Amino acid sequence: MNAIATPTSGPAKLARVTAITSGKGGVGKTLVAANLAAALTRLGERVLVLDADLGLANLDVVLNLSSKCTLHDVFTGKVNLLDAVLPAPGGFSVVLAGSGMLEYSRMTPEVRDKLLDAVQQLRPRFDHILLDTGAGISDVVLYTVSLADEVLIVATPEPTSLADAYATVKVLATTQPARRMRLLVNQVQRASEGRAVRTQLQQVVDRFVNPGLPQPVQLELVGEVPLDPSVREAVQKRQLLLESLPGSEAAKSLALAAGRLIAET
Repeated sequence: MNAIATPTSGPAKLARVTAITSGKGGVGKTLVAANLAAALTRLGERVLVLDADLGLANLDVVLNLSSKCTLHDVFTGKVNLLDAVLPAPGGFSVVLAGSGMLEYSRMTPEVRDKLLDAVQQLRPRFDHILLDTGAGISDVVLYTVSLADEVLIVATPEPTSLADAYATVKVLATTQPARRMRLLVNQVQRASEGRAVRTQLQQVVDRFVNPGLPQPVQLELVGEVPLDPSVREAVQKRQLLLESLPGSEAAKSLALAAGRLIAET
């Protein structure tokens, strides 16, 4: 199977780039990215997930993939970028990143240029590119997010996750050009909890962030994913939730979120 999408004829239509990020680790960001990619593929999109967590990459674990060809090999000139594009379960494509690479734990001009070049090379070949960033607000994460057309913040209702999600919104809103900011709330325990989380975050943003901005931030709720034992089961099997347990509540919620992600672009 060829993992590289073929550009359509005529003027190049560039992929929409969505940075999937989180204020803290452990909220299910990479699992969300992988399953959203599978759901978008089912909707007819040509999708690529680029693992941009250059220090603690684990997309390969979630997808049960192994490759000798990673973003590290591209950056060091061992392989061409397109040779690092791999087919993934679910029908989408991925570019994996090697984990534990300390040389990418901080943003250097070289890493900046190579990341930008990678995204620019891939955009004409896909409809949607998901950047699975690291967690937090390091310079590497912030630069990666700056390459995207929109930001999808993954959070849980847990207080520290909400605090870190707010910090992420604040830093992005005050240091980068205005763009669409969207929210997916994972591990909710009751219906409407995601809407309550979005309302709570928006109120804090309205009070402490928006007064100083020329264009106020409006967080858009893309979806809420229930706390579901099926998720743990899929993770343990190293399988996509949408493939192994498509009828689970979490899988159905992620499919709905994917539909909203493209319906409003």
